Order: sequence, then structure tokens, then C-alpha cells
Amino acid sequence: MMSRVKICGITNSEDAKFACDSGADAIGLVFYPPSPRCVSIKKALEVVNSLPPFITSVALFVNAQRQEIERVLDEVAIDLIQFHGDETEEFCASFKRPYIKAVRMKEGLDLYKVQNDYASARGLLLDTYKKGIPGGTGEAFNWDKVPHDLSLPVILAGGLVPENITQAIQQVKPYAVDVSGGVEASKGKKDRKKIIRFMESVKCAD
Repeated sequence: MMSRVKICGITNSEDAKFACDSGADAIGLVFYPPSPRCVSIKKALEVVNSLPPFITSVALFVNAQRQEIERVLDEVAIDLIQFHGDETEEFCASFKRPYIKAVRMKEGLDLYKVQNDYASARGLLLDTYKKGIPGGTGEAFNWDKVPHDLSLPVILAGGLVPENITQAIQQVKPYAVDVSGGVEASKGKKDRKKIIRFMESVKCAD
């Protein structure tokens, strides 16, 4: 089965449409103000309203206040939430939306404990650890650290590019992969040629 693909850091409907036309299964919208890929509710609404059927819209938050998350969910048709901070399982599960929990692959991390702690999650997104940076580092981590017997689906992220995605999928065998900077022309603007090459490389892995 081919790994599903989420293209994150989408900031405009043109990039969203091209990502979907190229075979992406999900698009990610960043609601984290320090990120150069952060979108307003107005812009997110434009993007989501432009999506074709069967594409999952994902909202990314990092230690956001409850009222901030609820406002986005009230105004934008978000299908799935991605929590990228230190949120507890109770908090993550309290928004009446399915969610995935991002995990930064710090040395000594016990993924079996994490999946038990977030048993209500639909999957674990594994990202590169870099002190002070919650995501979007552009760096890959050691894929040997990912066990193959986790009970929750694995979404692989962190430094994925067209040149390494085939190897990453063959080695990790993730349920899905998540790319942002690896298919950009500049922060927040996607590169169409890179998206095409990335999707072709994903197909080559299966």
C-alpha cells in the first residue's frame, strides 16, 4: 500500500490545488504565529473551501490556548488536528475532532510509552528534535530509531525531500509521510517541480 502524503505549510489555495492534483491526501495549515508558514483564519478558510472532495484538512497547533483552537474550528472546516507541543492527551482529545500527536525524536524517547500516553490519537507524527524548535527544522533524524511494531499509525516527518523519500519509506514503512520545507521554493511558497518529484519518489518506494 502506497504511503499517504500530507503536504504541510500550505498558505494559499493555488498551492493547495496543485498539491491535491499531484496526489497529496492531506494539506496542513499552520496556526503557530512564530512560523513563517502561519496562516490567518481568513486565508485558511479560502484554502479549505478550495479543496476537492476526499482531501483531509489538517490544522497544526503548538501549545495554543483552548479559545484559539476553538475559534479556528468554529470558522474553518478542519478534519484533523495536529498537536505539535506539550499538550496532554486529555487536552488533545477534548475538541471533538480526531487528532494526531507530533513527537520530536529526542535521544532516549520511549515511543511505546508515548503511544500509551496518547492512546486516543489517530497516529503519531515523528519529527526531528532540535532544541527550541517545535518543527520545520528541515533536518532528518535517524530512521533506525522507529520501531516497526507500534500500534498507532506512524506519520514520518522531518527533513524529507524528493531525494530521500523513497529510502525513508522503504526503511520506516510509515502509514504516511509529511513534507513542508522539502517541497518549497521559499518559506510558505511551494515549488511545483519539487512536489511532482516528491510524489513520483513516493510512488517509487512502493
